[in-house]
Amino acid sequence: MTTPQRTAELDRLADGLRIAERTRIPIDQITAGRPWLTPVDAYAIQERLVRPRLAAGETLEGWKIGLTAKAMQEQLGVDQPDYGAILSGWVVPDGATLALDALIAPRVEAEICFRLARPLRGPGITVDDVLAATAGVSAAIEVIDSRIRDWKLTLVDTIADMASSARIVVAETSVPVEGIDLRAVGVTVLRDGEPVATGVGAACLGDPAAAVAWAANTLGALGVTLEAGHIVMPGALHASVPVTGTSRFEARFEGIGSVTIGFESGRPGGTDHAS
Repeated sequence: MTTPQRTAELDRLADGLRIAERTRIPIDQITAGRPWLTPVDAYAIQERLVRPRLAAGETLEGWKIGLTAKAMQEQLGVDQPDYGAILSGWVVPDGATLALDALIAPRVEAEICFRLARPLRGPGITVDDVLAATAGVSAAIEVIDSRIRDWKLTLVDTIADMASSARIVVAETSVPVEGIDLRAVGVTVLRDGEPVATGVGAACLGDPAAAVAWAANTLGALGVTLEAGHIVMPGALHASVPVTGTSRFEARFEGIGSVTIGFESGRPGGTDHAS
C-alpha cells in the first residue's frame, strides 16, 4: 500500500469512528481485513479524531492510560497498555447523570486520578518522579464505550477508538500522595448501593504511579509532555462493569474518597455533557 493510499484509508477509518460516535451505531472491527494496521496507524487515527475537536474549541485536560490491569487485558483480549487524550467535552461533574442513548455499550471503571502540579516528560521518568510531580489524587470513574460492535477488539482497534474512552468523572476533592501507599488502596464499586466490583491499586501495573510513568515515557518519546494542571487516569483497578440500564454507580476508595455517576434512559436536559 502506497503512502497516499494508507493516508486515505486512515482518514476513512477515522471518519467511520466519528460517525459511529455521533450516531451511536457501532461499526465492525477496523482491523478486520486490514492486517497491515499497526499501533502506530491506530494512534494516527486517534489523532485524526482529536484534532478537529480541539479546533472546535475543546481543550486537552490530560491523558488516560488503558489496559493496565490484567483483568482488563483478559476481558478485552489484549496484552499491553494504551493511551488516549482526555478532552473537555467528555469530562463530567461528580454526581452527573448521563443519557444512555448518548452512548453505545458503556461500562464503568474505578480509577485513581492523578492531578499534576509539575510537568512530566520522558524518557527516564520513575515512580518517584511521578509522585513528586503530583499535586494530589482523586476518586474517579471512567465510563468506557466502544464504537466498535460488541466490544470485539484488538489492541489496534481500541487505540484507534480513543482508547475506548467515553466520559471521565473526577471528584472535586483530592488528597496528597504523601503517606499513601497507592498500591494498597482498595476500591469498592457499587451499583444502586450493591457492591458489583472490588479492586486494589496494585492491579494497575503494580502501582498506579507506574502507569503514569509509563505514559510520561511513552508520550515523551513522541515529543508530548504531561503538563502541570493535567489529570492522568492510570487505568482500572478491576474488570469493567457493564451499564445495563437506569442505574447509579459509586466508587469508594480507601483513604481517597468517593465519586458517583448515574445513567438514565432518554436524554435528561443539561446533564449529559456529550460532545
